[in-house]
Amino acid sequence: MNSKTMHIGSLELCLKQALVMGILNVTPDSFYAPSRVTKDEVVERAGKMLDDGASILDIGGCSTRPGFVAPSVEEEWDRVAPALDALRSAFPESVLSLDTFRAEIARRALNEFGGLIINDVTGGDMEMYQVVREFKVPYVLTGKRPTSDMSGVEIILDPGIGFLGSTEADFEALRTMKKEELPLLVGVSRKSLIWKTLGCTPDEALAPTQALHMYALMHGADILRVHDVKEAAETIELFLRINH
Repeated sequence: MNSKTMHIGSLELCLKQALVMGILNVTPDSFYAPSRVTKDEVVERAGKMLDDGASILDIGGCSTRPGFVAPSVEEEWDRVAPALDALRSAFPESVLSLDTFRAEIARRALNEFGGLIINDVTGGDMEMYQVVREFKVPYVLTGKRPTSDMSGVEIILDPGIGFLGSTEADFEALRTMKKEELPLLVGVSRKSLIWKTLGCTPDEALAPTQALHMYALMHGADILRVHDVKEAAETIELFLRINH
């Protein structure tokens, strides 16, 4: 793995080895119920993730499960703002990511809470690209390749597993995934390509998730976005032992 560096506000994150991004959903309807937290629980859950090996905390206020209905802008903001505020206060040196597809939410959060990674599952639009370019923060580009209108944006690539329309498309994205000059984020944790293929539930998908994590690491993943931080960190440790 090449050493790649991301700058998030005043923080510098060097990708000398794969990192774990822990998922914190301040929503009532995310597809995997144990990932849901309230604003009163978020600090305790985040602390456990950091202790278990997370390098990044990803906060989302809008479920993107199949058939989701997006909350209003104000409702999404009312979910994520208290969580970001609490995490900034409790863990001022931690790297935070905001999972949103709304440029307005991204701009508000960057103005109020400083440097964040913006994780946008939709692939973005010109308004979002302008926001992340203006604030000079990393942007997770999902399911797309960079284009000329993204010039000046610090991009983290995400192949978009779970957002490609079918299980076969998800597996094809994994098959064709390769090492990139840009940082590569992979999010397969407990997703439908696992439980639809194996006939299990998301609750039963921990072990197969780690199998796909190992595959992703072997094909150049720099960041694993996960529900289960400890197990993902252990998978990375085994991968490093194999390769070093």
